[in-house]
Parts: sequence; C-alpha cells; structure tokens
Amino acid sequence: MREEVVIVVGAGPAGLATSACLNLHSVPNIVLEREDCVGSLFRNKSYDCLHIHLPKQYCELPHMSFPSNSPMYVPRSDFIRYLDDYASRFKVNPVYHRSVESATFDQATQKWHVKARNTVSGETEDYVSRFLVVATGENSDPFVPEIEGLDTFKGELLHSTKYKSGAKFSGKSVLVVGSGNSGMEIAFDAATAGAKTSIIVRSPLHILSKNMLSLGLILSAYLPVDAVDTLILTLCRSLYGDLSKYGLRRPEEGPFYWTRTYGKYPNTNVGAAQMIKSGKIQVLPSIASIKGDEVILTNGKLYQFDAIILATGFKRSTNKWLKDEDHLLNEDGFADGSKNPNYWKGKKGLYCAGLAKKGLYGCGFDAQKIANDIKSFL
Repeated sequence: MREEVVIVVGAGPAGLATSACLNLHSVPNIVLEREDCVGSLFRNKSYDCLHIHLPKQYCELPHMSFPSNSPMYVPRSDFIRYLDDYASRFKVNPVYHRSVESATFDQATQKWHVKARNTVSGETEDYVSRFLVVATGENSDPFVPEIEGLDTFKGELLHSTKYKSGAKFSGKSVLVVGSGNSGMEIAFDAATAGAKTSIIVRSPLHILSKNMLSLGLILSAYLPVDAVDTLILTLCRSLYGDLSKYGLRRPEEGPFYWTRTYGKYPNTNVGAAQMIKSGKIQVLPSIASIKGDEVILTNGKLYQFDAIILATGFKRSTNKWLKDEDHLLNEDGFADGSKNPNYWKGKKGLYCAGLAKKGLYGCGFDAQKIANDIKSFL
C-alpha cells in the first residue's frame, strides 16, 4: 500500500496542471494514469491535422506559456511537445499503466482508498490519500451510439480516435457521423484527400471562422453576451450566407450565449463550410438503420459507403469507479460550472479538475483553485 497526501487520477492537461500547482506548493502527490504517456488523447487518439481550436493564450496551463514563436492556433505535434515540457519543468512524474477501479472514502481514517490495476502485470495496487482529485478529462471513453444494424456494416468502421488522415480513404465513399469540431475537420480532411465525403448533421450548430471566435472571446470581456452574439452572427451571415439551404441550421441562441449556458463551443471552420457549399461534402440527416454496406436515413433515402467514421464524442468513466462522491459530478461525469462557483470542490477532500466544459483554460483555473485549497488545510 502506498500513501500520499494527494492522489490525482489522470495525466491529461487537467491532471498535469493540478500536480504542477501542488508541486509548487510543496504538497506531495501522485498521478495515476491508465495509458503509457501524458496527454494520451492528443498523442494517441487524435487525427494528424488537429489544431487546438482556441487561440493559444486561452490554452496555456498555469505558470508556463507557449513558446513565443508558436502559431496562434497550436498544432497537435506542438501541443504534445508543450505537455511533455510542462511535465518535465514542474517535475510531474505520473505512474503509468494504472487503471483506477475503485475509490472509496473511509470514515474511520478520513482518507480515500484507491484500487488501481496495473495493466501490464494485471496486479491490483492499493493507494491511500487525504485528498483525491478526479482529472480524467471530458473525453475519457469513446462513445459509439446505438444504430440499428451497425454491426452488419461491411465496410471499414472506426471511431474518430482511430482516424489519422484521409490518405487511406482517397477515392472511397466515406460517411462521417457527427458534426462537432472533430466531425467537420475529419470530413474536410477526407474530402481534401480525395474521398467522396458525406456528413451526418442532426442538430443545429454554429460555425465561426477563427478570427470571429478570437474577436468574440476578446469582446466578451467588455460587452454583454447578447451584443457580442449580434455582432458575430452579422459577420457569419456576411461571410457564409444562409447555410440552412445546405442542411446546416443555426441554434436560436447566439454562439457565446450557447457556450456560456450549455458549455457547447461553436465549430471553428477550417474549410468544411466552403466544401459543403461547393458540394464536395454532402450534408445528410440522421441514420435510421444500416444493412450491410447500405445506410438508410430517416428521410427514407439509401446510400452506400466504403467507410463510416464515428465522430460521436466521448463518455466519462468516473461514475464507474468513484464512490462516496456526494453529487460533485452529475450522471454524465461532468461538474456543474454554470451554477456552482466552487464546482471543482466536493466534500471529504474530493476535487475535480477539467470537468466543467470550460476547455483547457478551465483545466488551469481548476488546478490553481484546488492546489490553493488543499494547501490551506496543511
């Protein structure tokens, strides 16, 4: 059994930032990570063309800026390097291949007992701590929706976490399911590589250029959100025109109200909108069922595809192993950052970082609050 003052679960940006802030306060801690590296989502489960969707100043972790020569929108490879350098600079040394299977609070000792399986040896290890920080990320486990007949599909089926580039799909008919940033970027990448590309768009969405997003973020610090949304939507109509004729509907609420209220970020356009308007990417409605290589849509039309890429997001796994958490997280594994100003702090020495739909900036904010709070108890 190993005992530490703080156990941090997860070595993504939130876990790294929390451990770094604790180290700066000289608070002993251990980071348990189920994969074999820091930032495994970006290193092992992201496509090659990925760029961080927000300007770099909104994506920095505490106490360390990006290099001055970094581009405004940091590419995947540079961000991975940044995370490695961050861990090295602040002496964050995760214990890898440790999959947490349970975390329970012992009333008698007032400590957390964590059981983690060593995925290499298969052995179960016991850890004890006064404080426990959940930093497993918003994008923990790939989500595969229930689609009738999905298991009968004869072509190539993969989740977006397995997609690397469109090169292998050149000349093939590809369906991307999901229209978030990942779905749109994958559709654009596949079409650029020569794939005949379609994308399923079920829900309304906002599409902004990078410059619009940057402008909106700056103005949000000075103007009411409805004024910012009015300006940004005017710019959207001027740049993109009416996208509804191509199957893309906008929500009734503005993009920054949407983000602030629901934690949903607008799509940052990398070129998919132009390809949709030109017909190089076809927008389709929801899937009703699949039979072999045939996809039947809810409008009754039938299409054939060589590959289906599921850009359908993720689910949190925290609720499977975290016990005695007293409603710090909801049933989907998120913290409610819109109603509770101390959403990062639970009871009995329990905390969460990076689970309030506030992106990388939120990870750093949570980490500093948590480290300061734990330090106040010691």
